[in-house]
Amino acid sequence: MHTSFGRKAHGLTGNSDPRVLELRLAPMAAVTKIPFRLVCREAGAGWLTSEELDANAVVRRNAQTWEMARFLAVERPISLQLLGRDPDVLAEAARMLEETGGDGIDLNMGCPVAKIVGKGHGAALMRDPLTAGVIFRTMRKAVAGRFTIKIRGGWDDRTINAPEIARIAESEGVDAVTVHPRTRAQQYTGRAPWDVIASVVDAVAIPVIGNGDVRSRADALAMRAATGCAAVMVGRGTLGRPWLFHDTELDRDGQAAIIRRHCALMASELEPRDADIQTKKHLVWYAQGRPGDAKLRRALFDAPDREAVLAMFWSAW
Repeated sequence: MHTSFGRKAHGLTGNSDPRVLELRLAPMAAVTKIPFRLVCREAGAGWLTSEELDANAVVRRNAQTWEMARFLAVERPISLQLLGRDPDVLAEAARMLEETGGDGIDLNMGCPVAKIVGKGHGAALMRDPLTAGVIFRTMRKAVAGRFTIKIRGGWDDRTINAPEIARIAESEGVDAVTVHPRTRAQQYTGRAPWDVIASVVDAVAIPVIGNGDVRSRADALAMRAATGCAAVMVGRGTLGRPWLFHDTELDRDGQAAIIRRHCALMASELEPRDADIQTKKHLVWYAQGRPGDAKLRRALFDAPDREAVLAMFWSAW
């Protein structure tokens, strides 16, 4: 068991130096695979997290799910994120994943997708603090190392209960909490109410990581100043811009080098079909904001294969 991954390991308590900003990469389904995680780490990202892993599939040893759980040693520190509702299944999945040598287990309580919440998973757990408490307790007994959760502000505007959930988590031994302050009802619309993050910071003594509407280092610094969070997690703001983690602005050549590195990693670390899908998806994001990007992105979507996508993208770069 990995007993060395307690609260002091890898800066879990957050950084006390106000001049140092830790930016973390948020888990994003079908996005935060090894290649993207690596280019973000190389650009300066702190702690990484896998895309969400269904606990039932982990326990059943589903091959696709276990491939999603794979990580490289150079990615550490990294957490593996679990999705589910049954406390015993989540605990067993956490035990199994911890044996892979990862540095922590994270519980997904934020996914707003209908097919996920329809099963009582993800953000649906925000509606049931009692069940959430049982899950925290059961998983905490199973996880020897770092155990964290990622939550939303609440289910809807009438139930902003992130501070309550965070206090329950703290009482059950959870090591840290990441807060995306929008409710499930908001999905990803409107502005993220950072004051909800601040209310969680005020409610607990464990580290709170802020998340939501961060698209630059300036945004991240503003979030930390406004909320007092220990670190900042960035998700959609990194799509097409993994250099956001870099501490200085990169010129066009620097950005191109990261894109080429990403494309090479997708080819080497993913199965051919997945590499094709991921390459097209990410190059479409990389094309955003370029002259004539709408036309280019449509053409990239319609390209017949990976080679055509790459040729088209670089001819327009």
